[in-house]
Amino acid sequence: MSIPLPTTMHEWLLASSGFACLLLLVRLIVTGSFSYLFLPWNLMLAFIPYWITGWMINNIPVMESRVKLFLTLAAWLVFIPNSFYIITDLFHLSHYTAAPKWFDLLLLFSFAWNGIICGVISIRHVEILISSTRGKKYAGLLILGVMWLSALGIYIGRFLRYNSWDILTDPFSLAGDILHMIIHPFQNGYAWGMTLCYATFMTLLYFTIKKLSESFTVTK
Repeated sequence: MSIPLPTTMHEWLLASSGFACLLLLVRLIVTGSFSYLFLPWNLMLAFIPYWITGWMINNIPVMESRVKLFLTLAAWLVFIPNSFYIITDLFHLSHYTAAPKWFDLLLLFSFAWNGIICGVISIRHVEILISSTRGKKYAGLLILGVMWLSALGIYIGRFLRYNSWDILTDPFSLAGDILHMIIHPFQNGYAWGMTLCYATFMTLLYFTIKKLSESFTVTK
């Protein structure tokens, strides 16, 4: 009996995510270590903006309402940094030694890769929506802004240890820390340096994958 292969991007993404989770399960069984059990949670958070924009693409008439579009995009903007935040889980490669380094590298990269793909697809969905309503130039500027905010969100999540929901549960502390970074940029050179590097990398990553996809399109 043949095993059916995935046929859509969504199915391939789920298959790739399943492989990452399988690697984690194998590590857990072989080593008995629970070190990386945070990875599926981080990947689930990475999927949230992907699900949000997937819903938006499939409900275009609902998005014709400016209020609904704004609220949906605001919720998306809160969660989109999670798709790229998972890149920083590679920091943990040197923390745990229960499994071979090559295995842990593959494990961490598998989760990070799926998070990145979720983010890229999600941002592409938003670019398509905004391009159709406000034009390509406006959409391009929006993408650049999203990358900057995502990079800042990565720093805030990794080093200041805030989560997406802290916007609701601890808004004043979060706002205070961000305001301190803005008012005292030279005191926070490390933060802005990381934000700049990650924003640039993610922008290049997004447009490279986008152009790569377009280069595979056969024009009749």
